[in-house]
Amino acid sequence: MIKKVVLGFSGGLDTSYCAKYLTKEKGYEVHSVVVNTGGFTKEELTQIETNAYNLGVKTHIAIDAIKNYYDTIIKYLVFGNVLKNNSYPLSVSAERLSQAVNIATHVKKIQANAVAHGSTGAGNDQVRFDMIFNTLIPGVQIITPIRDMQLSREAEIKYLQDEGVAMNFEKAAYSINKGLWGTSVGGKETLRSNGMLPEEAWPTQLDGTLQPQNIKLHFIKGELLAVNNKTFNHPSEAIQFLQNIAAAYAIGRDVHVGDTIIGIKGRVGFEAAAPMVILKAHHALEKHVLTKWQLNLKDNLAQFYGNWLHEGQIMDPAMRDIEAFFTSTQQHVTGDVFVELMPYRFVVTGIQSAYDLMSSRFGSYGEMNTGWTGEDVRGFSKIFGNQTAIYHLIKKDADDTKD
Repeated sequence: MIKKVVLGFSGGLDTSYCAKYLTKEKGYEVHSVVVNTGGFTKEELTQIETNAYNLGVKTHIAIDAIKNYYDTIIKYLVFGNVLKNNSYPLSVSAERLSQAVNIATHVKKIQANAVAHGSTGAGNDQVRFDMIFNTLIPGVQIITPIRDMQLSREAEIKYLQDEGVAMNFEKAAYSINKGLWGTSVGGKETLRSNGMLPEEAWPTQLDGTLQPQNIKLHFIKGELLAVNNKTFNHPSEAIQFLQNIAAAYAIGRDVHVGDTIIGIKGRVGFEAAAPMVILKAHHALEKHVLTKWQLNLKDNLAQFYGNWLHEGQIMDPAMRDIEAFFTSTQQHVTGDVFVELMPYRFVVTGIQSAYDLMSSRFGSYGEMNTGWTGEDVRGFSKIFGNQTAIYHLIKKDADDTKD
C-alpha cells in the first residue's frame, strides 16, 4: 500500500525539511499544497512549486483560497468588528484556519493516508492544524517532524545541506507572514515585553510624499463593495484595493500582546492598513444604523467569537450560530463612510445612510426635540429611576432605625 501524505507547504525551512525527510527517510509519496490566502504573488507561487518538486514531492498544487477565506471567516470578523484584546485583527490565526480546512479538503480529494505540517511545539499553529484535521479528516494520521523530533533550526539546515538542497538558509532579521487580513512581523523586539519594531522592519514603508487624503467606503449589508465610487465584484477585491491606498500611509501598525492557546503570553507586530480602516469604518456605520441592544449583544458575542476563533475552534457549531446572528444584524448596515488618511493614522469623519437613526425628524441631541415634551421626560425619569430611589429610601430608613 502506497503511503500517501499531503504536506502543507510554504517553501520555508520547516516545510522544506518535512518534504525531503518524508520522501527520503520515511518513503512517503508526498503531495504538497500551498494555500494562498492573499500572501503570495504569482512569481512566489511559481518559485514555491519549483522548490517543492526539487525536494522530491510527487505532486504540488496551489489553492487560491482568497475569496473563500473572506466568505467563511473574514466577513464575520468585519460583521463583529473583531479585534483581539482591542488591538489585533486576528490576521494570522484566521489565516491558518482557512489553510487547514483547505488542506483537509485536499487530503480527502486524493485519499491520502496522512497529513503533515511544519509546526513546532512552541506555538498556536500546531493546535489549530491538529484540531481541524482531527475534526474534518478523523482517522488520518497527523505527521509533524519538526515538533516530534524537537528539531533546531541548525539541525534542519545541516540535514538539507547534506542532502544537497540549494536554498537561502540565512535567517531574516524579521519573520513576516502576509495575508489578505494583515501581515504579522516578528523580531528580537517582540521577544521581550518592551520594545517597538524599527521603521525598517515594517513590510510597507511610509511614503513621505503623500498628502492627507479623504476616501469614501461604501458598505452593502455590512460588506465593503466600493471604494471612492469604484465598485468590486467581491469584497476581497475591495480589501486589496484599499490596502494599496492605505498601506503607504503606514496605517494599521501595532504590537499585539496576547495569551497563546498553550498558556504562555506572546508579542507580535502586525501591519493591517485595510483591515483596521474597514473595521473602524464599519463600526462607525453600525453605531448610526443599529439599535442600542443590537450593538450591545454584538459586542458581547464578538469577544467570544474572536477568542474562540483565535484558539482554533472555527468548527464549533456555536460559531455558526453567532455568524447567523451577525448576518441578521447587517440588514441595514448599508451606506457610505468617510475616512481621512494621514501618515500613521486615520480618522472616520462621518457616514451617510438611508438607515441612519440619528435623524433630525426626532430632534437634535442636546438641543431641540420633536417627539416628546418636558412633562413626558419628567414622568419617564421618575419611573425609570423608581427602583433605585426605593432602594435608597429603604436603606436610609433601615440605617436610621439601627442608629
